[in-house]
Amino acid sequence: MKHITRPLFAAAVAAAFALCGPAQAQGLKGAPAPFDKGGVKIAAVSFLGAGDWLQAFEAGVKRQADALGVKLTLSQARNDNDTQRNLILQAINLRVDGIIINNGRPEVLKDIAQKALDAGIKVVAYDVNLDNPKIPQIEQSDADMARLVLEQAVKDKGKGFTGGAVYVAGFAPLDRRYAVWKEFAGKYGLKEKAVWGVVNDTVPASVADQTKAVLRANPDIAVVFTPWDEFAKGVKLAIDELGVSKKVKIYGVDISTADIQLMTEPDSAWMATAATNAAVVGEVAVRAVSLAIAGQFPGRSVMLKPTLVTRDDLLKNKIGTIEELQKKFPAFQKSDAATAAWIPAAK
Repeated sequence: MKHITRPLFAAAVAAAFALCGPAQAQGLKGAPAPFDKGGVKIAAVSFLGAGDWLQAFEAGVKRQADALGVKLTLSQARNDNDTQRNLILQAINLRVDGIIINNGRPEVLKDIAQKALDAGIKVVAYDVNLDNPKIPQIEQSDADMARLVLEQAVKDKGKGFTGGAVYVAGFAPLDRRYAVWKEFAGKYGLKEKAVWGVVNDTVPASVADQTKAVLRANPDIAVVFTPWDEFAKGVKLAIDELGVSKKVKIYGVDISTADIQLMTEPDSAWMATAATNAAVVGEVAVRAVSLAIAGQFPGRSVMLKPTLVTRDDLLKNKIGTIEELQKKFPAFQKSDAATAAWIPAAK
């Protein structure tokens, strides 16, 4: 990965803040301080730098921020720990009112998150456990998502199937989802033949190369559990190239329009996924940090409920996009998590 020198990095991030539009000057009528006066600034810092999920998440963050009239900065660390720390530090130095930390490694972020709190900045975290009672955790219930999709795998394939998992340790959502895979392996006699994976700037391509090697070495694998949709894309690419889509099936987590298109392709191996709407997650994250800024702590855990979506569901309902999925599955349209009467709905 490329590292940016500190002077250039600081200048680039400062410019990103400067390019954001002005916060709502007149404030929100009936809102608590400081939203009644306007001028609230929020930064959303993501560990990842690419992918359909991140794009949807950031779109949701922007929609809710626009509704609240806050000045928003979106930045991505592109899978680099030092860059993420520097982005958060820059937000602290620019005296934002709130920071949303999206993914990352807890051991890298705990101290810098505490530094933000010490500076009077409110912090919320998504998919990274910062183990701090003052930091609300926006959660998808990773365990529930994994259980939903693995229950479907057992339903489809029966007990005792041979499988593999794409997994990289050290990322809170992946750790929680993989733990359920191990739980199911013990409960239903599943045979885990291989575990592989990588988190970098080219996840699907890298995972595809790994998967081809794994499947050639383990031709008895019938199920691949992919606890992130970028992993699933790579596995599907490998399965298609090897021509084994009728033999090897994918059970994943997360969904996007691109994922739906992959799941509904003829003879697709991607049978099911469990997810929340990434855009809704982004909206909830902004609402949660806004409540904290207004002195209305949203709670230690802000939970969103996941939904199981199967390939059959998509085909039977002729669903080809997230927008069409929202119409057929109301749970994907919105969430009542972290709401208040004074917070306008995202448009």
